[in-house]
Amino acid sequence: PSQQVTSSPIGEVCTQSDIMVAMRDGVRLATDVHLPAAGGRPLAGPFPALLERTPYGKGAAPRLEQAQYFASRGYAVLFQDCRGRYNSEGSFVKYTDDGPDGYDTVEWIASQPWCDGKVGTFGLSYGAHTQAALACLNPPHLACMWLDSGGFANAYKAACRHGGAFELRQATWAFREAQVSKEAQSDPLVRAALERQDIHDWFRRLPWKKGLSPLRWTPHYEDYLLEIWGRQVYDGYWKQVGLCAEEHYPGFADVPQVHFGSWYDPYSRTTCDNFTALSALKKGPVALVMGPWTHGARSVSYSGDADFGPAATLEGSLAANYNELRLWFFDRWLKGAGADRDPDPPVKIFVMGGGSGRKNAEGRLDHGGQWHSESQWPLAGVRYVDYYLHSGGSLGTAAPDGHSEPSRYTFDPLWPVPTLGGNISSGAPIMEAGGYHQQERPDFYGCQPPYMPLSSRHDVLVFQTPLLEQEVEVTGSVVVHLWVSSSAPDTDFTAKLLDVYPPNPDYPEGFDLNLTDGIVRARFRDSWEEPELMEPGKVYRVTVELSPTSNRFVAGHRLRVDISSSNFPRFDVNPNTGANPAIPGARVVAQNAVYHDASRQSRMVLPIVAR
Repeated sequence: PSQQVTSSPIGEVCTQSDIMVAMRDGVRLATDVHLPAAGGRPLAGPFPALLERTPYGKGAAPRLEQAQYFASRGYAVLFQDCRGRYNSEGSFVKYTDDGPDGYDTVEWIASQPWCDGKVGTFGLSYGAHTQAALACLNPPHLACMWLDSGGFANAYKAACRHGGAFELRQATWAFREAQVSKEAQSDPLVRAALERQDIHDWFRRLPWKKGLSPLRWTPHYEDYLLEIWGRQVYDGYWKQVGLCAEEHYPGFADVPQVHFGSWYDPYSRTTCDNFTALSALKKGPVALVMGPWTHGARSVSYSGDADFGPAATLEGSLAANYNELRLWFFDRWLKGAGADRDPDPPVKIFVMGGGSGRKNAEGRLDHGGQWHSESQWPLAGVRYVDYYLHSGGSLGTAAPDGHSEPSRYTFDPLWPVPTLGGNISSGAPIMEAGGYHQQERPDFYGCQPPYMPLSSRHDVLVFQTPLLEQEVEVTGSVVVHLWVSSSAPDTDFTAKLLDVYPPNPDYPEGFDLNLTDGIVRARFRDSWEEPELMEPGKVYRVTVELSPTSNRFVAGHRLRVDISSSNFPRFDVNPNTGANPAIPGARVVAQNAVYHDASRQSRMVLPIVAR
């Protein structure tokens, strides 16, 4: 905000731990209540309340710090363990209980004598998913929301699945969280068994078998993972509250809300999609902030090996700190402070690029960038420009006007293209998020000596522009339309957008910076609900939707798109047989082709912004 109106600290904080709040089915959820206090006793209030629901432990140090900050400034602050996690009763099922549980908690808070009837919500990642879930049910006393890096618009389309493929970070998440599950906490043998598992070895055995996986000692976690992985078709499971706000937008709470995200986050699409839909449907107001970070890493200036300069951090740009930024929001909508000030533009985005391209003091690429305030998303005045794929690997705005042979390659599911950065969270120690030079290296899973550039692989098709004569800004959602064929009844097609740096003394081979990527499983080319296998050799049109991004391609760089059929371990690998990739079975090699002639014009559609 251009002006800060914030509450000042008023005194002490008093905490009541493990209050057991009953849900509609009788299950009780453990809740800590932090209240303003004086002389060691809570003040009478009433106060506006702030709620975060989390599966990660309500008493964790970062939450205690937030409780101290907000409660000392006149808020009742509550943290609640999600059902089946830590001190809460019941069984944990990821995502799908959070709508009713969140609704019941908000209404319980509003009925307490220390609450003035206004409840705001906040939280990062899963703490954002819980907010979107309860907002779908529109609790009467919900007053505002700050959703940071999450809140599924549609988990089938992004962040659980993507283009029909499955995001394997769900597997690393389940494995990590099983180790701190109630089963592991209560049974030393379960904990010891889980700790002995090497997740790297288990990823070499994908897909996992029920009862014979590294999760077999925690059946709830194994059941969750195998169910969400095995559900390929967009059906009622994916449309339920907790996994899909999109199906529930008409009844979604019409309250002031901030959708806060970042370009290298798996929730970049869901954040932008929620803002676009809800800002059109609701009075709100609804705001969008998109930075250049990885998941939740708003206090650093880099993502992977790409650095964006000191202005990229919140402390260097938007506010003195993240708590201050949220405090202004909550003071405005829960206390009425600053109601007479002019509203800020609803969209704040960081446009990456424009740096020197040299190594900075920390050894990262100086990619640079700057913040822009905007009136809407997608941006006003954006032009969607076709960049056509041509034989020989060229990419340009001129359409192919004659015949050319397709670009062919062999896709072997036993030798997938390794993931080097991208839109990932909860992937460690198997995968890392962010921007990296697209050359294999020993610290990335699946890479092999002699650690060559991905562009040198026979199954990666590279299409790039000549050196740019003037800069090009790409801001928005990127789509790639391909004409393809395969020898297999089903296969995948991937697309990755890169900013290609020319050589310099720090990077003698240049730097191929990944910006965004996507995938499509060919059987879903026409419908998510009714998949249809391919006829081997027949040519089809498929569309690959990439996550939104914002980047300045400066003069002297190249725009590049890489096409392949795998991106592992970011996505599961298609066995090319037509079988469900979540079920162990045979895998076969596919001969795939991409067409780029006058009658079958494969192209990338870029949102171009002129400033």
